[in-house]
Amino acid sequence: MGASTVAVLGATGGVGRFVCAAFARAGYDVLAVARRYTAHVYDHEFAPLDVAAADPREIAAVLDAAGVSVVVNATGSWGRTEPELVYAHVTLIERLLAALPLLSRRIRLVHIGSIHEYGPVPAGTLIDETRTPAPTTAYARTKLIGSEAVLDVTHAGVVDGVVLRAVNVCGPGTTSASFLGAVVDKLRAAIPGEVVELTVADARRDFLDVRDLADAVVKAATAPAVGRAVNIGWGVAMSMRELVGLLHTVSGLPEDAVRALDAVLESKGGGGWTQADIRLAADLLGWKPTIGLSESLRDMWEAAAVPQRAESG
Repeated sequence: MGASTVAVLGATGGVGRFVCAAFARAGYDVLAVARRYTAHVYDHEFAPLDVAAADPREIAAVLDAAGVSVVVNATGSWGRTEPELVYAHVTLIERLLAALPLLSRRIRLVHIGSIHEYGPVPAGTLIDETRTPAPTTAYARTKLIGSEAVLDVTHAGVVDGVVLRAVNVCGPGTTSASFLGAVVDKLRAAIPGEVVELTVADARRDFLDVRDLADAVVKAATAPAVGRAVNIGWGVAMSMRELVGLLHTVSGLPEDAVRALDAVLESKGGGGWTQADIRLAADLLGWKPTIGLSESLRDMWEAAAVPQRAESG
């Protein structure tokens, strides 16, 4: 591994595996870092490491041995308790940021944050990067702490950091822990002649295909965006009922096979509206989304039919 080597933390996750693939297509050597090996990273060098639990010197040694010049934090947590979220979003970043100055070369760090760091906004708001973050949930607060830590050490001259505040993702490999992933699971388990009942909140969300997010990460590895937080999304607030309807359509189930019921709003960000202003991403990264939601949801549906290869470790 050499000068164009990227380490992807969280490489086996729903986002990380696509980040690895995107960097490989761009000509990088990829060091996939995760707690456990899975077949998704078969094509890449793999380092088994729990970054949140590791000593910074161990982290630095692993990265330095591979000649890493770019580090991507694609880790995340679907935990519900505050300690789980702090461990994944804060402790991990603290360990990583303590390790990076120990490396023999200066590092470009691309940190995948969240649009939810801004907190709830009124319906109709186009969320741009000038908005002062005001998170109200444990998920959003801990994500913001991690993102601000990256920006703080960048402004102090320790690393060349970039934060990408990403919207909700969809597409192939979307976890069943997410709303859309759970919907796919329920539709695939449908029994002919029975009605699938889905609870859907009255909310509008910005969704982005995971492959578009991965492409944004690759561009952020070299773009003149050091010290900036950049929104990454499709730029459209979609009705959750409309998204469920699109999944119903691609499933091929009869029209009367699915019934959408009202649900109480539960949000990692605390609000019912997200719409990212993505003009800065175009200006700084030269990036824009290319995969429409219909294509993304169709690919998500088809990928869910493919048995996953067994995990190891």
